[in-house]
Amino acid sequence: MEGTKLTSSPDTEGKNGLTASSSSAFFYRKPEPTSITGFHRTHDESHNIVIELQRSGSGFSAADGSVLSSIVREKDLTLLATLGGVEGIGDSLKTHLRDGIGGSPQDISRRKETFGSNTFVKPPTKSFFHFVWEASQDVIILILLVCAALSLGLGIKADGLKKKRKLEKVCEDFPVVVIRSGLRQQVSVFEIVVGDVICLKMGDQVPADGLFVEGYSLRVDESCMTGESDHVEVNIDQNPFLFSGTKVAEGCAKMLVVSVGLNTDWGLIMSSVGVDLREETPLETRLNKLASSLGFIGLSSVVMVLVILLVRYFTGHTKNENGTIEFIPGKTKAVDVMNDVLGIIAAVVSILVVAIPEELPLAVGYILAYSTDRLKGDHQTMVRNLPAFEAVSCVTTICTDLTGILTSNEMKVNKCLIGKEWIEARGHSPIAPNVLQLLFQGIGLSKSSTVQQFLAVTTTDDAIHSWAVLKLNMEMNINTRDFSVLDLEASCQEKKIGVLVKNQSDETFHAHWKGDAEIILSSCSHYLDATGNIVTLDDQERERFHQIIEDMAANSHQSIAFAYKQISQDEYENEVRNCNIPNTGMVLLGIFGLKILCSPSVKEAVEICQQAGISVKLITGGNAWLANAISMESGILPPNQGVNDGSTVKGVEFRNYTDKERLVKVDCIRVMSRSCYVDKLLAVKCLKEIGHVVAVIGNSLNDVPSLHEANVGISVGIQGKVVLKESSDMVILDNNFASVAQVLRWGRCIYDNIQKHTQFNLTVYASALAINVVAAISVGKMPLTPAQLLWLDLTMNTLAAFALAAEEPNTELMKKRPVTRSDPLITSVMWRNIIGQASYQITVVLALMFRGKSIFGVSEKAVDTLVFNTFVLCHMFNLFNARKLEEKNVFKGILKNKLFIGLACMIVILQVILVEFLNKFARTEKLNWEQWAACIVIAAVSWPFGCLIKYIPVPDTDNISNFLPLILGRVLMTNRS
Repeated sequence: MEGTKLTSSPDTEGKNGLTASSSSAFFYRKPEPTSITGFHRTHDESHNIVIELQRSGSGFSAADGSVLSSIVREKDLTLLATLGGVEGIGDSLKTHLRDGIGGSPQDISRRKETFGSNTFVKPPTKSFFHFVWEASQDVIILILLVCAALSLGLGIKADGLKKKRKLEKVCEDFPVVVIRSGLRQQVSVFEIVVGDVICLKMGDQVPADGLFVEGYSLRVDESCMTGESDHVEVNIDQNPFLFSGTKVAEGCAKMLVVSVGLNTDWGLIMSSVGVDLREETPLETRLNKLASSLGFIGLSSVVMVLVILLVRYFTGHTKNENGTIEFIPGKTKAVDVMNDVLGIIAAVVSILVVAIPEELPLAVGYILAYSTDRLKGDHQTMVRNLPAFEAVSCVTTICTDLTGILTSNEMKVNKCLIGKEWIEARGHSPIAPNVLQLLFQGIGLSKSSTVQQFLAVTTTDDAIHSWAVLKLNMEMNINTRDFSVLDLEASCQEKKIGVLVKNQSDETFHAHWKGDAEIILSSCSHYLDATGNIVTLDDQERERFHQIIEDMAANSHQSIAFAYKQISQDEYENEVRNCNIPNTGMVLLGIFGLKILCSPSVKEAVEICQQAGISVKLITGGNAWLANAISMESGILPPNQGVNDGSTVKGVEFRNYTDKERLVKVDCIRVMSRSCYVDKLLAVKCLKEIGHVVAVIGNSLNDVPSLHEANVGISVGIQGKVVLKESSDMVILDNNFASVAQVLRWGRCIYDNIQKHTQFNLTVYASALAINVVAAISVGKMPLTPAQLLWLDLTMNTLAAFALAAEEPNTELMKKRPVTRSDPLITSVMWRNIIGQASYQITVVLALMFRGKSIFGVSEKAVDTLVFNTFVLCHMFNLFNARKLEEKNVFKGILKNKLFIGLACMIVILQVILVEFLNKFARTEKLNWEQWAACIVIAAVSWPFGCLIKYIPVPDTDNISNFLPLILGRVLMTNRS
């Protein structure tokens, strides 16, 4: 990536010693800008545009917001020039281009009233009846209106109000730096008004339509507006127009806001379209297919039951409660026949409530929504892409950067080398005054007010500046008093910054460069020793400095070098023409060694990932020795790992491999140093091509391409970099690799919870369907009434989803291998548990139905109540079994899950109320304490029985056709015993 530049000319002085010229990227106000009182645009007889100036009574001269908007939207340079350019527009809007607007509440209110606010009219929220209409398109849902209403309510909670609005609010609002009353301040994007002066830097989103005021090498990504991927250069001469919603790709600038909200080009687009952010996730798609398949089986069974019951009825095999035959040909009235047939149809249709498990995909949506809310609240993590979040459980490789992720943001200068002298303090080693002056110049530039307008101060700058003040007695404001900044150049790829300054005392020009020590050293031909002598940098001396840099890196020290070059007037004029700061033949001033500390929890987090079968790779643009040292300290690279065994490589080497070589070697690479964004992108593509599910962790703009390419893109500590956030699937607000490990644990937990609910739901489905079908065929009636089946659907399928979604991650999850995309959702272990529990429930319920009357000596209605009560309690106890798919101790950690316990108690209480107090609705009969005890004991056997069936071994294959007969036979043998 080419370095960004800031240029100016010494010919005509302006503010801060900077001027505007045809090649200058800076633009400063002329001494007396043209005053505009208003305008009206017409055409004369020759079709020329005529601008009539007129006065407006709104308090602002250029008060016509539509004309201001059209200047930017139509890129009308003629009209802009006629109105006095950016200066004239700023003057008519009562905006000082350097100090901004006044910023008083009255001023802000007046501007909002005149020009509008920077907000957009959102598409109307989908109403409840809209969801009802969508749901009613499904024929099956038309049959199950009551169940559809419950599902609809849950769907709105999981997708509509609960998640979407919160995420939209987080994604839309972002801080913007404005200048008001001469002071830089941070405000919400919604608080921007026309006339504001906005400070933009690389990575920012343009918050409104506006005009370029000053800056350097500004390039804007307008792909969201035009669809073109090329970056557009913005300058004061040919293209001063900036559009809301676009992103700053390179450079920095100040812009004057001329349109906000609906008056912007982006606002017009947003007001004309509605965007639905919700999309079906892959897991929901798989579950929809599963539900459709099971629904077909259930529907076929219902049709069969309906035919059997109708045949039994019309052949005289059906009796009423009094024991008389319901249908006698020629004697039964037509009205009675119709009522009886409708009763049969209603009873059969009620089976569809459990025969069609439409809650499966819905429960996934709720579990995802609940978990993302927990992540956002407990771990400061925002999930922007649910399909990618599902893929977290499948991640096999993590590609991470170094600074701010594996390391803390705290740095301390431990070493300083000037020439051949190691400097501790000014009194310890003598340093010549001229050396100090040049070194102070280079160090102080990061604190220069001019530089700070365009480049943020880093932790490295702060550490070196603080050390120079404390150890070398550098004055805090030396940069503003002794020299002025003329030009600025920054290169993200080469990790260096160049500044051209003019010394106010002797009128000399100095080019200062600072950055990665290896890069700076390669540009130097001499070095300055502590006594002030300039010494030639021969091969021997160059090798000595290289060894010092490597030694620093091996001890986890980042090396930063400072270099300078004094240039003549002719060289400066040549620099202005070529727009380049001299960066060859430099004189090395000094090398600083800053101790980089790994975050305390990084090594443990890396070990957790490795135990979970996840490979962690460090891909950084930093020094190879430093990258190796940090990777060993964090556990990415084993201490005894050789550097020549293919585990470490430089970016240029990897880039120069053939396609085949990259595919062979990429899996073995643990550390890639001196890499650019192209190398990281290549690595991600190669890893995906050989079958890995890749997660990329990034915190800089260079990570954007690889974040977009990865299966899971995770940005950390974004702090307002909108481009980075929009390229990420997940955003972690703190800079800590341990938080990434937490996200991986949550991803696996979500997949595990979905499997638990699927197992539980299919057990309910299988047992309820089998019991009703067997009963219909054998005795011609169903033991569970429509109301009871609806109650079963509400408690077991809806509340159970809530309870199982509340299960939190545990350490055991990170001891399993990652889930592959080809792994079936329902594993052989789950099939064993489903078949085992369903077999037990079918056996005991049918035994009660056929023998309950003789065993308990009660009426037929009481037997039906016992059957219903036992069936519900069996599933209630099986809910505990579903907490652990493989572990035999299902109560492990249950006291930590208060929500699960609360929902389980709620189900039991509601069941008691239904049986004992809502007899008419549920068609039940009150039970005595002995009968309740019998129901509880029978249901409680589910616990030891569930533990027993987990001893049944399952084959390695997850293909149900291969092991279902084997499992079914073993379960039946267990039931007999």
